[in-house]
Amino acid sequence: MPVSLPPLDKQILRLHELGIPELAGLSANDLDLPDVDNALVVVHPDRLKTSALAPLLRHKEKPGFVVLDMPDLDDFTPTVELPDKPVYLVTDIDRGDDMANWTPEDALPEITGAGRTPLTVGEGVQWLLHQPEALERTRCFMTISSRLRKADGKFDTRTPAIWISNGIGRDGRGHKDAPKVGWCWWGNRHTWLGFASGRTRS
Repeated sequence: MPVSLPPLDKQILRLHELGIPELAGLSANDLDLPDVDNALVVVHPDRLKTSALAPLLRHKEKPGFVVLDMPDLDDFTPTVELPDKPVYLVTDIDRGDDMANWTPEDALPEITGAGRTPLTVGEGVQWLLHQPEALERTRCFMTISSRLRKADGKFDTRTPAIWISNGIGRDGRGHKDAPKVGWCWWGNRHTWLGFASGRTRS
């Protein structure tokens, strides 16, 4: 599902409404961005951790949350090169519905082979701050450009994803319908999860 993102000035206004520039220590110059069509404004993870952004998500007035068994969310770092700026742009975001029920292992070469780049979990969360309607029940997404490297140098097989909680199990009934930052196994398939990606980072 390719999306049409809000204009950059509206996104920057939204960031101010959420208090993100203050949280991230951003200056006015940091937010003086080139006028790029259909681009997402992203605060670099060095400036603001994803765990701090997740509670700002909303779905049916429910705040977002991080699953209990992912206390190390902020240790999942990008496997792609991010621009060396406090704020950067990701263009032409797509939720990746056409790859629902694929494994991350299979989706990654398909995405990169098409000249695109999977989103990091931080980029996915920040996208939903501007377009909460992009998260729909049975139409959610994984963010496979974030991985956790273990002490032995291998990747942890958990892979970050964002979907809507059913309020069962350890989520708790109070989280029913809330945006959920969680994980799935690298080799598993899920019919309700696509693979979010963008065209460029600049």
